[in-house]
Amino acid sequence: MAKDYYKILGVEKNASKEDIKKAYRKLAMQYHPDKNNDAGATEKFKEISEAAAVLSDDEKKAQYDRFGSAGPQGGFGGSSGFEGFSGFDDINDIFESFFGGTSRRNRKRKGSDLRYDITIDFEDAAFGTEKEIQFERMDKCKECDGKGYRKDSDVEECSHCNGSGRVTKDVRTPFGLFRQSATCNHCSGEGRAIKNPCKECNGTGKSSKRVKLNVKIPAGVDDGSTLRIGGEGMAGERSAGAGDMYIVVHVRPHKYFARDGTDLHIEVPISYAQAVLGAKIEVPTLEKPVNMKVPAGTESGTTFRLEGKGMKDVDGWGYGDLLVKVNIEVPKKLSKKEKELIEKLAGVKEEPSKSFLEKMFGK
Repeated sequence: MAKDYYKILGVEKNASKEDIKKAYRKLAMQYHPDKNNDAGATEKFKEISEAAAVLSDDEKKAQYDRFGSAGPQGGFGGSSGFEGFSGFDDINDIFESFFGGTSRRNRKRKGSDLRYDITIDFEDAAFGTEKEIQFERMDKCKECDGKGYRKDSDVEECSHCNGSGRVTKDVRTPFGLFRQSATCNHCSGEGRAIKNPCKECNGTGKSSKRVKLNVKIPAGVDDGSTLRIGGEGMAGERSAGAGDMYIVVHVRPHKYFARDGTDLHIEVPISYAQAVLGAKIEVPTLEKPVNMKVPAGTESGTTFRLEGKGMKDVDGWGYGDLLVKVNIEVPKKLSKKEKELIEKLAGVKEEPSKSFLEKMFGK
């Protein structure tokens, strides 16, 4: 089935060369394999490059408009056919020619990121803390200061780029012949090659090191939160930056408080008398106990809210609330006097179960 090059590029049949070029640039940026990890990105990139090569060439476009992709010579393949894509040594060359810069393979790689898991107490998460961590990483070599060599005489001019750090070549694109300048692969753009590498790091500019690092953990941090410390990961290539350190925080549960976002929950026991008559009770918070009023006739399981007595918001948006659930505590052992008083009360007060039965069955 014939390919619709206009549909592939998303342009009309009367589109100008400039419109075709703009459409190609947009789609090439979207589907270039260095920018898109989808499995079909490479094939899609080839397809849009083929379409642009045909529609930007007056002779090929006229043949395509008249005969379609299966013209009198069997299409655009062969010596008289489509050469725009196959003329490149690598699809990265196309990307460099149109958008500048260097391809991913020529860039010096930044150092790898590191992860460190740390466990802290609930109170440390509430108020913030500072912890010292220790770990091994590849750091800048001290012997050569990360250069990969010790003396200037240990390096020589790169023979592939003649010391310029860049190489040039002519490449064919869908819009003509372009002269491309790219970073030299052999010296990574430095213009020099190491002939006598540092013995400590074998020319890599990196060596293993035991590191101590003070980590500030902000107040309000939650379990599973990740803190990023820039530049504290693995060292990069000789002139590239280091990676980052990611601290994953784990918070030990509290004996009494349970957390829900910035809100805290706690269960507090009260006596039967406090529930019936009402009372002021002391409730623990993260900082110090506060007084809370329990109204007369409070049922077991009732929850009260104390505003601003919860966990601090890690982003600085104030504090959550403390939700206090009161549970009536039934004594398991009574003194003789307590038992007598309860028996007297039972004779005065109607039994709840009896009242419930009368409501249910009308007895």
